[in-house]
Amino acid sequence: MANVKVYNMKGEEVGSVELSEKVFGVEYNEPLIHQAVVTYLSNQRQGTKSALTRTEVRGGGVKPWRQKGTGRARQGSIRAPQWTKGGVVFAPKPRDFSKKMNEKAKRGALLSALSKKVADGELIVVDELKVTAPKTKEMEAFRKALRLDRRAVVVMDEVNPDVVLASRNIEKFSTIPVEDINTYEVVRNAVVVLTKGSVKKLEEVYA
Repeated sequence: MANVKVYNMKGEEVGSVELSEKVFGVEYNEPLIHQAVVTYLSNQRQGTKSALTRTEVRGGGVKPWRQKGTGRARQGSIRAPQWTKGGVVFAPKPRDFSKKMNEKAKRGALLSALSKKVADGELIVVDELKVTAPKTKEMEAFRKALRLDRRAVVVMDEVNPDVVLASRNIEKFSTIPVEDINTYEVVRNAVVVLTKGSVKKLEEVYA
């Protein structure tokens, strides 16, 4: 079992915690992680773009001029694609981009990503996460105390509205509840910060 140091919000070491090998010691599986990230991003796409084809644009029912004898190119409708205000060729239509991934694979990808963070020393555990008021300066002080210079995500065991409000103005710094943790959030952030409560909940669910 991996032993990780526990810090407080001032960046001081206050103990250590044993991490379960079943959650934080899983073999790295890059193809599975890639599949999970692609699935997540695809499922975020709305696919609501739409444009009108020549059959859907209003008007254009009358042939603009006769077929022969005018010296101009033959035209059948002023709503053809080459006309201003005409229809769009191969117009985009609403589409479902969602992908499916079975739960076992999704779980394996998340645990593999978390284990990689532990192995690379990019996972930090804090004893608790709280602020006296929803002020950005308190979370900024916390970020500096833990030297979170790169993109980081804080995983909370309980949603604290003050912490969320205090964090949202900090660039490359985000917070999510432990229930919403996913492979994409783990991979896209250089550092993952877990509270002790989050570690416990992850081990209860996945170990």
